Parts: sequence; structure tokens; C-alpha cells
Amino acid sequence: MNKIRWKSFILIAAALLMVDCSGRRAAPQLPIQPEVKAAPATPIAEQKEELGKPSWDPQWDAIIEKSLPPEMLSSRMERAVKPFCPRFNQLSEVDRRAYWAYFFQALAGAEAGLVPTTNVRHTEPEVAVKDTVTKRMVRSEGLLQLTYMDADRYGCDFDWGRDKELPEKDPDKTILQPANNLTCGIKILDTQLVGKGKPLVSSASYWSTLQPGTISYRVFVKQMQNVPDVCRATPARGQKNRSASGISSVASVSATGSGPTGSGTN
Repeated sequence: MNKIRWKSFILIAAALLMVDCSGRRAAPQLPIQPEVKAAPATPIAEQKEELGKPSWDPQWDAIIEKSLPPEMLSSRMERAVKPFCPRFNQLSEVDRRAYWAYFFQALAGAEAGLVPTTNVRHTEPEVAVKDTVTKRMVRSEGLLQLTYMDADRYGCDFDWGRDKELPEKDPDKTILQPANNLTCGIKILDTQLVGKGKPLVSSASYWSTLQPGTISYRVFVKQMQNVPDVCRATPARGQKNRSASGISSVASVSATGSGPTGSGTN
């Protein structure tokens, strides 16, 4: 068999492998989606639900859980999350994903009151800088209070060229869309924890809500009180008693100081 015939034989064989017994082409395999579960409601989410106000959307849990990089699910995270989830390394992957979903819900509660269209321009000197993308004074926007220059720094899916034509709090703005905002926050935290090897609670954190000694950190700790029971060293006794158990004293001690509020710009 000459080379031309041999190549033809290989091509025909490959084509036959792609066709099932019924003569139809085999359907391409879709990537396996991780199993996800809803996280508990934070205190602010519970209050909003009781008042009949828009609260945390469970679909946002799925967005977070499916976007987590492997590093944030690994045992390397045990030390970082220990103040809030001391049993992290004993959890299944599904429960680790749920922990992070709860974490970002708490962060969004402390940063933006769970309102996706929250938009704030800070006046504190340490954060009152010019956004390198918009060329305007920085505004913190969306559930996690992010900026357009995060698109350059962290590869976030924000489009200022499109958004500048829309009203300030238009929910269609790319930076205000929960999926874009939350996945950007994951990239920022991944950079802090994995890329830079910094602790979860750090004075160098992007968010002041994760900087110990600030008033906003105390707000964040309060929102972490309903962390999933599987995280706790001692399971909580009933829904109303969760604030007294499972949260490490490290988190509580760190929150006794005071300082400026608002997102960081690191």
C-alpha cells in the first residue's frame, strides 16, 4: 500500500470512528459541570427577605461555585479560611464550593448591601485616585464594589467603551452584571491568596472589608455568622444561635479596631 492510499485509509478510519452504529455522527462531549449547592443566607439577606426586598439570588451561588479555580478548592486554602471555616480540609469539594459562595455573599453584603447596582465614589485620599481606564475619579461598583481598571489588572470582563453610553446605574452595564462582578472578585481573591500568597484577612487586601482593624471588616465578620454548619468546629444549635458558634476568635479579635471604609485599590 503506497503512502497516498495509507493516508486515505487513516482518514476514512477516523471518520468512521466519529459515526455511531445508526449512521449518525457522535455528539461532542460537553465539559463536566461541577456539582453545586445553595449556600445559607447571610444576616442581611435574611433581613431583606423578611422585609420583602430583593436579596441574594441563589443563581449567584452557582455562578461563583462554577467559576472557582482549583487552587481555591485545594487543601492549601485551609490556613487562609481557618478563621471562618476551620473544617475546610475535611469538607467535600461540593461543600468547599458552597463555603466560597457564602463567603462572596457575605462580602457583597458588607460591600454593597447585596444591591448589584451600588455605585460609590470614595473621597478618602488612599482610594480617591483616577481610574486608568475611564480617566475619571475611581468609582467602586456592583456587588463587590469593583472598578473598570480591574479589567486590565485582573482580566475582568468589563467594557467601559460600551458602558459609558449607559446611565450610571443601568443594570445592563457590564461592571454591574452580577456574573461579571462576582467572577472578577474571584480573580482578585485568587491573586491575593494564590498569586501573592497573602492571607484571606490582610491589611494588603483589595477590599477594606477584609482588612483587620477597619469598621468595614467588623461589618463583614457579622455577615459571616451564618457560615455553613459543616465549616464549624462545633455545629450550631438552631438557626438563631449560629452567631455564637463556629467563627474563630481570630476573626472576632481582628475586628475590634476601626478605620476607613470602602474598597482598596491594590
